Amino acid sequence: MIFWLLLLGIFTYFIVQRTVASITRTPIWVLWLVMMTPAFIWTGWIWVNGENEPMPAILLLGPFILCPLLYWFLIQWGRSSKPNVEPQAPTQSQGQQAIAPPTVDKRPTLRPIDKEEEATLQNCFPWSIYYLQNVEYRPQALICRGQLRTSPEVAYKTIRENVEKHFGDRFLIVFQEGMNGKPFFALVPNPQAQAATKAITSSLTRPGLALTLLLATIFTTTLAGVSFSGAATEDVEITGALLLSGLPYALALMAILGTHELAHYLTARFYRIRATLPYFIPVPPAGFFPFGTFGAFIQMRSPVPNRKALFDVGIAGPMAGFVVTVPLLLWGLAHSTPVSLTEESGILNVTSFQPSLLLLALLSKLALATG
Repeated sequence: MIFWLLLLGIFTYFIVQRTVASITRTPIWVLWLVMMTPAFIWTGWIWVNGENEPMPAILLLGPFILCPLLYWFLIQWGRSSKPNVEPQAPTQSQGQQAIAPPTVDKRPTLRPIDKEEEATLQNCFPWSIYYLQNVEYRPQALICRGQLRTSPEVAYKTIRENVEKHFGDRFLIVFQEGMNGKPFFALVPNPQAQAATKAITSSLTRPGLALTLLLATIFTTTLAGVSFSGAATEDVEITGALLLSGLPYALALMAILGTHELAHYLTARFYRIRATLPYFIPVPPAGFFPFGTFGAFIQMRSPVPNRKALFDVGIAGPMAGFVVTVPLLLWGLAHSTPVSLTEESGILNVTSFQPSLLLLALLSKLALATG
């Protein structure tokens, strides 16, 4: 158990460091400690009381719910906090003139457009789509204000295609709503418009890491499937045939999770949002968390162009996962064996399952009636 806890701790630290170190000032070790708190609590309970002693529900679900919320809060707190650095006045000695150290602006600069390019930019806004009234030059963007004369989806698609046709990948096009309720376009310098775009993309997606995590999660979920099937005991040696008994559970769960995250990823790519490949989180099955995985995630690394894109990226995962889940659930229920309900029957009891959701109850009756 200590070995698996150590392995989980190393993996969790690696994930936290790679994902949030660059976006928050909260110490990584604090975030790691928060994420590992549920595993520490559950392992401590098993260490003191043994695996056969049932864990209280508050101890089982409380850390699982509270720690991610605290993790998110600490990330946001680290984003909003700014370093408390007081500027020092330059000193001046006799016969010497004080010279202030040069300041370096690390923000990306927007290459100004000339009169000809400005005319080209104005032609990117057809009057029947978006009537352009003025262009504001900001240090970090070009703000194009006007009147929207069609649907936001059509306007964004048309303007983006026109800008890319004349300016290539020079700008990222963001379509937002101002404080006055009127939508505007912001043209932001594209950090990918460099010669090393392929290297940046490869560094972003990290296919080797994604594949390694995928294979590791398939293995841990297979072990969880073996445990659920009841084929594994302390006296039974792990063999290929035994692992095959847990493969249906692993493939079904990975199909649902993979489809969910791929839908997020592909929708983000459709809207030209930079996003990482899905990263699965393998967890060795244990008494406190027997499922073999903590799930999967992707990260978006570029601005979301508009609210519709954000909504579509968010809803694509649950919808795609639901489409895969329902057939797999019906197949599993159809191949299940009815047993009598007991006092311990519940949604997390794999021996005596009692559906507590309306849709789940209806699908259970449908599958058992036709099975």
